[in-house]
Amino acid sequence: MDQGEVLNPPLLQVRGLLKNFAALRALDHVDFTLRAGEIHALLGENGAGKSTLIKVITGVLSRDAGTVSLDGTAIAPRSTREALDAGIATVYQEVNLLPNLSVAQNLYLGREPTAFGIVRDREMRRRAKTLLGGFGLHVDVAAPLGSYSVAIQHIAAIARAVDLSARVLILDEPTASLDQHEVAMLFSTMRALSARGIGIIFVTHFLDQVYEVTDRITVLRNGRLIGERMTASLPRMELIQMMLGRALSEETEERAARDKAPGAACATFAGFGKTGYLAPFDLELRHGEVTGLAGLLGSGRTETARLVFGAERADTGTVTSEGQPIRLHSPRDAVRQGFGYCPEERKTDGIVAELTVRENIVLALQAKLGIARPLSRREQDEIAARFIKLLDIRPPDPERPIGLLSGGNQQKALLARWLAIDPKLLVLDEPTRGIDVGAHAEIIRLIRELCDKGLALLVISSELDEIVAYSDRVVVLRDRAHVGTLGCDAISVPSILAAIAADAGTEAAEQGVT
Repeated sequence: MDQGEVLNPPLLQVRGLLKNFAALRALDHVDFTLRAGEIHALLGENGAGKSTLIKVITGVLSRDAGTVSLDGTAIAPRSTREALDAGIATVYQEVNLLPNLSVAQNLYLGREPTAFGIVRDREMRRRAKTLLGGFGLHVDVAAPLGSYSVAIQHIAAIARAVDLSARVLILDEPTASLDQHEVAMLFSTMRALSARGIGIIFVTHFLDQVYEVTDRITVLRNGRLIGERMTASLPRMELIQMMLGRALSEETEERAARDKAPGAACATFAGFGKTGYLAPFDLELRHGEVTGLAGLLGSGRTETARLVFGAERADTGTVTSEGQPIRLHSPRDAVRQGFGYCPEERKTDGIVAELTVRENIVLALQAKLGIARPLSRREQDEIAARFIKLLDIRPPDPERPIGLLSGGNQQKALLARWLAIDPKLLVLDEPTRGIDVGAHAEIIRLIRELCDKGLALLVISSELDEIVAYSDRVVVLRDRAHVGTLGCDAISVPSILAAIAADAGTEAAEQGVT
């Protein structure tokens, strides 16, 4: 898109959008402008307000204040159907079509060509073939949609939306499950649509893709508009700062003294990865050492944790534990090896809210022992009492349902669950997220104590100050790949930000990234 097109009147215009959920302000008087024929990136970390903005625009949520206009006319869709009728369509990461029906049936579902009440299958297939041909896609439209790749399913969903007269197309994380060839196919389709004057909102966490295909960028943070810039004139480092709310010149927390010798290898991963999920990586986790994982949301941090714990099965690479090759095909394999994992979503993936604190604490140990060796009630009581006291879980009532505890105490109970198996490796994904200040400090103290006792720790945190404060090494990720490692002396917030933002390795090299 050239500079003349930038000055065209807005196609979609949002002004002063306000959305509250009880006491939470999800959107705080947000402005957003999409012009005809542009691909516009909508960026921000978790909780930034991207999803809420899209849901308000498309009628999923009502707005509390503000205006939305399309081609200068105010609109207030009350459903996705009304939004689509107005000319606004959304294609999500999970394609919302029917994989058991044919490609043609999906394209014309609910508007099939008929004669005397009978569907004209041959005509529908002819139209479908012509429609997809306009997108450069030539497939058997009579075959089930589910028999094709996710990329082709996305293009079919886009073609359906455009054929329904969509003038605004919202693509929400469309490339999350695509390989490089499929991404190129999708981008070609996006460029062709923008050339036809369709405005595209592109939501993604892949910064390389943002710079490859978009014309402009809007950044949200904590429900507020941070800025709107032309992609070509926005340096990556500045974009990172807009998203995270931190400038390189800011001071960081003083790092703890690191005068100990490196510990022995606990687990070593070589060429470990999963196609379409995370690029192969090399990683050595050592006893008595905290390895931090740093990167933007969607960079591959949680994907690394799930592969290390066997929650996702790698299809490339090898892993050794204490120098011996091991199999890591499932969490059961990981637990047998003495690996523990506290997931980011503790309420949905960690605790069992209806069970007591005692039952949650002994869960992993009982799984490790197997059904042939059930823990007696006396053993359970002793284990629960020991860790409640050790971690200061409050209230100190082992029979209280864990769902009634505060977030910080739920996190401590999850730590207790894994400490009960006497682990050698513990993976912590956002261990301090959503907990109060006192519990936050306590969790950081526990991380340091566990490290001092010889445990190998792999810790993920969006709080870069935390990563800097307790890590012996920091692995930096970008776009689902490990892109560098910072040694102890090189760890700082500026060096981490530089490594995240680097696009060719030169900036990272200057900061001491290996």
